[in-house]
Amino acid sequence: MYRQNLGRLLKGWKLFPASPGKINVTVCQLGCFTTSSQQHQEVKKNNVLTERHGSIVTVGINRPEARNAVNTETALQLVEAFTSFDEDDSLTAAVFYGVGGNFCAGYDLKEVASNPAAIRFVEDVTTGPGPMGPSRMQFSKPVIAAVSGYAVAGGLELSLLADMRVMEKSAITGVFCRRFGVPLIDGGTVRLPKLIGLSRALDLILTGRPIGAEEAYHFGLANRVVPDGQALQHAMELAKQISAFPQLCMRADRASAYHSAFDSSSFMEALQFEFNGGKQVLKEESVKGARRFAEGIGRGGKF
Repeated sequence: MYRQNLGRLLKGWKLFPASPGKINVTVCQLGCFTTSSQQHQEVKKNNVLTERHGSIVTVGINRPEARNAVNTETALQLVEAFTSFDEDDSLTAAVFYGVGGNFCAGYDLKEVASNPAAIRFVEDVTTGPGPMGPSRMQFSKPVIAAVSGYAVAGGLELSLLADMRVMEKSAITGVFCRRFGVPLIDGGTVRLPKLIGLSRALDLILTGRPIGAEEAYHFGLANRVVPDGQALQHAMELAKQISAFPQLCMRADRASAYHSAFDSSSFMEALQFEFNGGKQVLKEESVKGARRFAEGIGRGGKF
């Protein structure tokens, strides 16, 4: 089972070159490993853009010519980008977006169609990345998705990685891969029912129908709906707001919520996990917070 520690998650994965100009192992399009010097040359392309803004990092899929569909190289670069984010103690949040007006149109089916013999599967999901890259990861810090244009099929699955989704009014999401017999194997059938309930999740999974931002908001899939062209801006503002809070407390509560939703064996076990995570925070952050409150800071619900 994956835990939040990405060091353990990625243990044994050889994601970086063994020597300059050469790479030994990369991630293939459906979660296998493949060797190719040509792939290394393609990995050099900036299919994923990262930029630091104080304690917040933006991670952008940069294949606008393909509506940011993810191919082999992009999946690998996404894994590297999010691993670096989660392992960097100076970063408090990440904003995940797509360059050029679309979040992500799913996996690059043209790559699958052109090389079907390369499709292989890693049956144990704990031993490698998902087809879309970081889809099997669990982060220790918040990720906000800024969704514009299409976030469909595997792109929908990538958006579900985020704690919250900020969607532009014209954005479209849905399980578009239903039309082509491509299953959800990047966590879509696992995360979506937890987020919006089984009935609504099945509506999307079985029909493959598109839904807009307003319906996604009513479903609980979108957390904010913003004007077109402003998703990234609003997601950054949200990330800054979250980053301003005492971080140990916020991360402990976040971890407990995820544990309760996905990993807990019982109600009482979930309560114990919550308490165990919170008791250390009481010593390290809560006393300081209580003193600030006593001094008049935050009275009347002010943030």
